[in-house]
Amino acid sequence: MKNIVITGASTGIGYTTSKALIKKGYRVFGSVRKKSDADKLSKEFGKNFHPLIFDVTDADAVISAAKKTGEIIGEQGLSALINNAGIAVGGPLMHMPLEDFRWQIEVNVLGLLSSSQAFLPLLGAKKNCGHRPGRILNISSVAGKVSNPFMGAYCASKHAVEAISDTMRIELQLYGIDVITIGPGVVKTPIWNKAEDFDLSKYENTDYKQSGYIIQKFMQKLSKNGFEQEIFGKMMVKIIETKKPKTRYPLVYQKFRNWTLLRMIPRRTLDKIIGKKLGLIK
Repeated sequence: MKNIVITGASTGIGYTTSKALIKKGYRVFGSVRKKSDADKLSKEFGKNFHPLIFDVTDADAVISAAKKTGEIIGEQGLSALINNAGIAVGGPLMHMPLEDFRWQIEVNVLGLLSSSQAFLPLLGAKKNCGHRPGRILNISSVAGKVSNPFMGAYCASKHAVEAISDTMRIELQLYGIDVITIGPGVVKTPIWNKAEDFDLSKYENTDYKQSGYIIQKFMQKLSKNGFEQEIFGKMMVKIIETKKPKTRYPLVYQKFRNWTLLRMIPRRTLDKIIGKKLGLIK
């Protein structure tokens, strides 16, 4: 049986990928932060799901979870680690409290690196490894390549994920461990159902108040156009099972309009288009 670790398995991409993998016969070790989520997923997914209760920002808890996983899988090793856990902190960078920006990086960047370091020995990063090397899939975003207003902290974290992934892929050739970047667009997960809750209220007394309202409405509209969870889960399984994967997969709904075209438009032109839509250009 092949073993896979997924961080942030309770909802969204982590949940739908766990579900798809278990359906295909994999044994999934999914991280959650609450025991109630662990119990819920264990009941839903059955014996091939093993909950790991930890927050990616708690290094000691991550190491403990890796040790627990190692005791269960023994010499089988891990086939993959999917670094999915993450948050999105919104707001104009001019006014964003540094602690908010710092927390964004703490979860999305340092949390990813912490999990990678803890589970790498189980993937085969050690001498005289007795099993086939596994691979790491880091969940980035369209925002890892194209930055957006009011999402600067999130975009910075995902740009960092892209850089970390590229560097690790080169370094881990020493052990035969591959690193793949997944760059999703919108997936119809519960996070998008709460797009109206994207809280920018702390910036209402700034000059960005009106632009904030506009981008909230845009996010609500965007949430209706994305991959269904089941389809996205199947795409993730396919990537995991591909013998010679690409280094990066932009899994973007209506890919030409929402990905290819965006990257074809000159950056100055794109800045002006966005600026006018948000009322940033008078």
